[in-house]
Amino acid sequence: MNIARLSMLGRLNPISPKFPGSFFSFGRHFSSQSSEYITCDVRNGVAVVKFDNPKEKVNSLSEEFSSQMEAHLERILTDSSITSGVLISGKPENFIVGADITMLEKCKSAAESETLARGGQDMLLRLRSSPKPVVAAIMGQCLGGGLEVAMNCHYRIAVKDKKTVLGLPEVMLGLLPGATGTQRLPALINLPEALTMMLTGKQVRADKAKKLGLVDLLVNPLGPGIKSPEIMTLEYLEQVSVQIAEQLAKGKLTPNRKRPLPERIQALLFKNQYVRDNLVFAKAKQGVMKQTQGLYPAPLKILDVVKTGLEKGEHAGLEAERRGFGELAQTPHSKALIGLFRGQTLCKKNRFGKPAKEPKTISVLGAGLMGAGIAAVSLDKGFDVVMKDMNANGLTRGSQQISKIYDGYAKRKRITQYEKDVYLSRLQPSLNYSDISKSDIVIEAVFEDIKIKHAVVKEVESIVRPDCVFASNTSALPIAQIAEASKRPENVVGMHYFSPVDKMQLLEIITTDKTTKEAASQAVQVGLKQGKVVIVVKDGPGFYTTRILSFTMSEAFRLLQEGVEPTKLDKLSKAYGWPVGTATLLDEVGMDVGAHIGVYLEGIFKERLNGGTRALGDDIMASGCYGRKSGKGWYLYDSSVKKGSPRPMNPVMLDILKRHSLTPKLENTDEQIQMRLVVRMVNEAILCLQEGVLHNPLEGDVGAVFGLGFPPFHGGPFRFVDHYGAGRLVSLMETFQNAYGPEFAPCQLLLDHAKDPTLRFHK
Repeated sequence: MNIARLSMLGRLNPISPKFPGSFFSFGRHFSSQSSEYITCDVRNGVAVVKFDNPKEKVNSLSEEFSSQMEAHLERILTDSSITSGVLISGKPENFIVGADITMLEKCKSAAESETLARGGQDMLLRLRSSPKPVVAAIMGQCLGGGLEVAMNCHYRIAVKDKKTVLGLPEVMLGLLPGATGTQRLPALINLPEALTMMLTGKQVRADKAKKLGLVDLLVNPLGPGIKSPEIMTLEYLEQVSVQIAEQLAKGKLTPNRKRPLPERIQALLFKNQYVRDNLVFAKAKQGVMKQTQGLYPAPLKILDVVKTGLEKGEHAGLEAERRGFGELAQTPHSKALIGLFRGQTLCKKNRFGKPAKEPKTISVLGAGLMGAGIAAVSLDKGFDVVMKDMNANGLTRGSQQISKIYDGYAKRKRITQYEKDVYLSRLQPSLNYSDISKSDIVIEAVFEDIKIKHAVVKEVESIVRPDCVFASNTSALPIAQIAEASKRPENVVGMHYFSPVDKMQLLEIITTDKTTKEAASQAVQVGLKQGKVVIVVKDGPGFYTTRILSFTMSEAFRLLQEGVEPTKLDKLSKAYGWPVGTATLLDEVGMDVGAHIGVYLEGIFKERLNGGTRALGDDIMASGCYGRKSGKGWYLYDSSVKKGSPRPMNPVMLDILKRHSLTPKLENTDEQIQMRLVVRMVNEAILCLQEGVLHNPLEGDVGAVFGLGFPPFHGGPFRFVDHYGAGRLVSLMETFQNAYGPEFAPCQLLLDHAKDPTLRFHK
């Protein structure tokens, strides 16, 4: 499915199975010198405090972990034999990624959440005020509360590699950094960069952090010729950190934090409140409003709290920080975003278990936009990839698309030129079916035609091994129907990617009643290794995402026929929280794709899908206005239009609408227009759960947000119902049903929730 630039969270994706938060629960329970989580080894007066939670892949600030950490910090501060300290992780992949999410969920009021933040502030202020220098030795992810710990140390050392990243991503969960982060970051780096990091959740690598002044010293990782280089690098980092701590304690080393002249001049300018307010905060707020439509309270609160600290001092800033944290923690926005975070965590696990045979070689059939995208996201994940197409020109275009993607990675310094060459060397473009014979999994991305799919299945199975998994990248065709042509239907699955594949996070995997656990496990394993958030659904027309989107798109067409202009439809849908306006989305998906899927699904769902747009669709297809791909859809996509300028509406499409105009049956207020789009998707999502297409509400929420751009602050269709109220929603739908007919009829599961207010999709 071609849906680009949809999800706000696509850019702000939490990358850790623990909450990247900033709060602590520091108790007053001191532990012994070593514990299950943390050890303390004193060397020549340097206390090396090493944290390594054996129960988790990451170090997070749980209550137990935090209280043990406090005990060791207390020892550093009070033991006269200790002259300095080093904080270091025993895990090469991460320093500290933040706080355990359950700590926040235990808080039932803003006051409790504020108290939690205060505990973190008090502890870290005590750390910063220590007369004994403490060094933060950073390798891997240093996020949220982890970065707040590091920023309150007296010296920061980081390993210069791709895995070492620093950031304050609390905004992604509707929160702000609550343990000095809003005050400490602007004190260490220039104000615009600090705001960018906090307002977007942007993570910076160690070398960028050094350039910004967030890190004092870089340590180069040891070369690949050494056995277990990550462990060796961690040991080397520890040695360097101990030496630095000794020098700091003896006064032989003083951190050099003098900034470049342009930055110092800028800092002087920003001390003037008028300049700061009008050049920094006004611009930042403008950016926030443009990105969020003012629907997310956390970014605006971050601006207020940072501003308070700059104007009234750190004490006032910290008070505003913990108060703001407490307020945000209890908002429905934060609860919804945390729910999505939990959903993502669920969708990054293979529910079928590890496959008996780990897939290593992937073949992709079709070198078009989707096929090339699927190949591209596989090459840097260790897969050998064969990309087959029917003609040389198509194969060349696909190869060029992949090269362009990796050129972009290299340009943004995500990879080196050498790494790019290595990854591209794993690609084997081919015109011959014989080259796919050794594949572990074959993913077809050919035209959406059942006859073509059947021909491909037969051709593939005549060449590959009997245990090879066959996956169809189809948007709507039932996998069981595709498997009818297979001699081994138990090996057939659906793998529905979203375009552009290298940017969209979601992968929808579809299983049939005949799909084996091993085939499903291999498909999920491939998706997870590709870095996708994976939902698994049962087979059916349109599966989950295409099905629920089709109902919303059908309603959008009816609204357009009722005289709602494309520009107004876009404005209202974006104002409600959709990342892309609905009319623009129709252009992005493609009118031809939408018409093809719509006709197919209309034949199955009949009047529930509102099939009154067939004649309109026929005229649009005859006009050649297919959307962005053809240069004209609801809008004209002319290269002469300046970037950022509104695109002109297409007069041809407006004329077609006039010929198929409908009389509105309701007032069509702004709210009615917004809710007509929303409830069609929400009701169908609940029906998918009712029918067993979905396994659980969490995956339904994740699929709608990360695949279709459902407003993230609502948390997805199911969390939306919990917050909006099933009874209230049913009442609204009945109003629409009385006016428009059965397409607005609430499904039985929604009615059940409306009758019993205690029923909720999420606990």
